[in-house]
Formats: sequence, structure tokens, C-alpha cells
Amino acid sequence: MDDLLKFLRARIEEDNHAYAYVAQTFGRDALLDSHLPMLHLIDMLARDYTAMDPADSRHAGLHHAIRVLAQLYAEHPAYQQEWRS
Repeated sequence: MDDLLKFLRARIEEDNHAYAYVAQTFGRDALLDSHLPMLHLIDMLARDYTAMDPADSRHAGLHHAIRVLAQLYAEHPAYQQEWRS
């Protein structure tokens, strides 16, 4: 799971950099505002999972959610098929 979390955080960071570039180049109006909060929420879930005790009743559900969210990046060359849920 550590590799999946690293992968997901790296993709979120790349997306944030891409959005910053678009905003700087074309102005903030060029951004789809709904994507930035979504990236932030996915990052929050990854951080919560890292900090969560595996005995927590929410652990398995959050694990599944992170695997599903990572499928957004399934076309990325670093995505590993075994991460599919």
C-alpha cells in the first residue's frame, strides 16, 4: 500500500503543478475549479489512511477507496495493475 500511496501523492502533486501552470499562463478563469478541491480531498484521504490504526473499523473501506481513486491514473506508466480493486 505504501507504493500506491506514493504513486497517488505524486500524481496529485503533478496535477497541482499542471493547474498552477495553467492558472499562471491563461488566468484562473481557465481552471476547472472543481478539480482542485477534489485533489485536496484525495490527498486528505491518503494522509488519513497513513495515520489510521489498522484496527480502526474504517481502515478497510478507506483502503478500498484509495485503490479506486488511484484508477483515475490507470493510464500512467507507473500505475501497477495489482492496485486495481
